[in-house]
Amino acid sequence: MVPNLALDLITLMVLICFSLSFSAMLPRIAKTNCNESCGNVSIPFPFGMTQDCYLDPQFLVTCNYSFQPPKPFLGNSTIEIADISLAGQLKVLKFISRDCYHDGVSANNKKPILTLSSLLSVNYTANKFIAVGCDTYAIVQGYYNINDSYITGCMSMCNSIEDVANDGECSGVGCCQTSIPKGAWNVKITLSSYYNYTRVKGRPSDRCSFAFIVEEAAFKFSKNYLSSLQRKKKLPLVLDWVIGRQTCEMAKRNSTTYACKSNNSECYDNSNGYRCFCMQGYDGNPNLVDGCQDIDECVDRKPDYRCAKDAICKNTEGNYTCTCPPNFSGNGTECNRDNPLRKVHDILVIGVTVGVAFLVIIVCGWSYTGFQRKKMLMMKKKFFQENGGLILQQRLTGQEGASNTVKIFTAEELKRATNDFDGDRVIGQGGFGTVYKGYLKDNCIIAIKKSKVINRDQIEQFINEVIVLSQINHRNVVKLLGCCLETEVPLLVYEFINNGTLSEHLHDKVKASTLSLDIRLRVAAETAGVLSYLHSAAYPPIIHRDIKSVNILLDKNYTAKVSDFGASRLVPADQTELSTLVQGTLGYLDPEYLQTSQLTEKSDVYSFGVVLVELLTGRKALCFDRPEEERSLALYFISSVEKGHLFDILDDNIVFDERNTATGQLKKVTMLAERCLNIKGEDRPSMKEVAAELEAASRLKQHSWLQTDQNSEEIESLLHGTEGLGFGYKYSEHNSIHIDSIMSHITLPAPGGR
Repeated sequence: MVPNLALDLITLMVLICFSLSFSAMLPRIAKTNCNESCGNVSIPFPFGMTQDCYLDPQFLVTCNYSFQPPKPFLGNSTIEIADISLAGQLKVLKFISRDCYHDGVSANNKKPILTLSSLLSVNYTANKFIAVGCDTYAIVQGYYNINDSYITGCMSMCNSIEDVANDGECSGVGCCQTSIPKGAWNVKITLSSYYNYTRVKGRPSDRCSFAFIVEEAAFKFSKNYLSSLQRKKKLPLVLDWVIGRQTCEMAKRNSTTYACKSNNSECYDNSNGYRCFCMQGYDGNPNLVDGCQDIDECVDRKPDYRCAKDAICKNTEGNYTCTCPPNFSGNGTECNRDNPLRKVHDILVIGVTVGVAFLVIIVCGWSYTGFQRKKMLMMKKKFFQENGGLILQQRLTGQEGASNTVKIFTAEELKRATNDFDGDRVIGQGGFGTVYKGYLKDNCIIAIKKSKVINRDQIEQFINEVIVLSQINHRNVVKLLGCCLETEVPLLVYEFINNGTLSEHLHDKVKASTLSLDIRLRVAAETAGVLSYLHSAAYPPIIHRDIKSVNILLDKNYTAKVSDFGASRLVPADQTELSTLVQGTLGYLDPEYLQTSQLTEKSDVYSFGVVLVELLTGRKALCFDRPEEERSLALYFISSVEKGHLFDILDDNIVFDERNTATGQLKKVTMLAERCLNIKGEDRPSMKEVAAELEAASRLKQHSWLQTDQNSEEIESLLHGTEGLGFGYKYSEHNSIHIDSIMSHITLPAPGGR
């Protein structure tokens, strides 16, 4: 009995010693005397649950023990933590935004807002913004980097669940998705409905919209989500975290605050700050002293273990070596038993093999170079034909003087001009393509537009537009110099205008102060003159279809140059309107065109009216930072004129500089802008009338505001406005929109001279 008891005690002591030694071998992830987990979630330093356990209050984790098992939350918020990775990622569970309707009335909605600390941001590659619903318009907006704002979104429509695409597809029918910007730390989701679900068939439970940012790998769309998402509270979201806001170089200057404490750690820069990682061959927590411990690769044989089966593995600090045993040859990653008689044979074989291989490489290299050159020439020829090069050559040959107006550039010319389309040469980016700045051999500066896609079925139409646009000889139109058809997507070459866009000047306080009323009216008159020319003098007439302040460039003398004819359409001689897919920019888009898809010259008139109001007010066409009634500039302008509050929205640079001299001008221009924004196209003036009135207004003799009673009557008439306009829809944001079927993607235009 006694010997058995002694044996049991010895066994117990051995197990305890083994357990203690094994625990000591495991790398620590938290500071000494700090809990390493909350429930099933590990809490590695710099995160911690008490003041002594975290690096910074932004890394506070609150462990709620009222749950079984306990659940960790980020700081004192309701954001539940699902996983923390020392690789710089934090997985959380986030509430879903919802908007439900009963009998056409919003009955249940929830729109949570996510605001993160400066050390956290939403991972832009692992997550997607997704909206689910049959009458859904979803917007996500907020801030990224430090104070940069962003806005994007998508639209999802369907008549009933039966119309929804197969599971897994999120293509705009029942479900839509888009990306979010890099470095976003503030997220606000807005959900709205076009028809309050009054046109959606099915059960009441199907009349809900949902929107959320979710880990893409954790969400696969199912048509059942149209109703079942009401029962789901949270979805996973991946966040990025950095341990400090500085760069590695700056952080290392202060050894006290430098967070990579382990001697075997390395610092890596991130766009929002820096992170710490254990060096190769080490594992653990790089943020703790001695947190990165050597890995014994000889014991822990990971998939990248290099030693051969018969090799001898020796662990070293941060690495390991492989050597072949006696009577074996090789480098340790491969060991072969020695055979003295084969050595001479192997040497001969190796010599012959190397010689033959060298010869083969030379022959193959020469053949490959020739083949690639021939393949490149054939590809250029193929693209040239597919892009209508032969048609363009025939048209140029048969058109007297046309060869002097448009040039067909080679791909090599434009490649050299843009330094192989270097990213540093990008001066503009929008929904239709990218614009590069280039230098030709004669030092002529050009702007090269590279479209994203082209419809092969409309090549002849594209060639026709190139020829017509190249023949437009108007001092206020950016001149089309030529094109290149040897690339997969045709390239258009324009003259370069170096003073930026009208939008940049209007919405920058310093630049806006230099735009007097005379300059603004001149820019408006010049732009109107271009549109009048396109509508009335060009043959066939041209509808621009995307008039906005971003597409009006200014030279050093503030002369207007209308650009970007990528969305333009030629009007056949026997037609006054075209039926097209709705295309343009929200905030400038003609409401009649949006509702009917019938494109007319009056669509350009409406867009110009918005630009005219921009010139008068200095405000953006759409701005979600303002109250709801002020978001649409067109609607707010009409409302202000009706209420007699015009001077509340006029640009201070006009009011303060021109108040005593410009009564007549402002009155005429205000009334003209109001007519251009009429809801019915037939009630709007033609661009020819608009151009004439603006020319007259710019030459109008200026009067004093306080001179006569007649001036008082003019002021009273101006400030009390005219009959207002009512619009049956709301805009979402000042972004380029291309509505194909029922799907909408929103992108922000990039500034820059073109």
